Amino acid sequence: MSSNTEADDPIRIAFMCVQNAGRSQMSTAFAERERERRGLEDRVEILTGGTHPADHVHDEVVDVMDEAGFDLSDRTPREITLDELRSCDYVATMGCSTLDVGDVGEAVDVRDWALEDPDSQDLERVRETRDEIERRVKDLFDEMCVLDPNDYSGEA
Repeated sequence: MSSNTEADDPIRIAFMCVQNAGRSQMSTAFAERERERRGLEDRVEILTGGTHPADHVHDEVVDVMDEAGFDLSDRTPREITLDELRSCDYVATMGCSTLDVGDVGEAVDVRDWALEDPDSQDLERVRETRDEIERRVKDLFDEMCVLDPNDYSGEA
């Protein structure tokens, strides 16, 4: 369950992996779109980062996300700190992290999505990972549904 107790506090979600150059970038893009679709821009904050960020988003990730209508070519992987993660309600790791509840505290809902690293994979495999990420992000938003459905129209 969410650690937020104040109705006015935004829900904070982080998507993290080692390089912040593939899975976490795809997750962030889908989460940003889902937040907008549900009209939750003022209710949900999205963070992303890695423990050892790469220099750029993986080329194959940029390509398959472009197919899905996202331009990730201008995104830069960044480091994420434990303090940032501790400030979150939900943290989704991508299957490459040693992060556990002890690192961030019991108030943070940590989930390991155990997704295949898209780096140097053929485009079909990266598309499969992309599509799985999209499903998981939608499921996360459905689960955390921070507002009563009557409180928002789903329109941006």
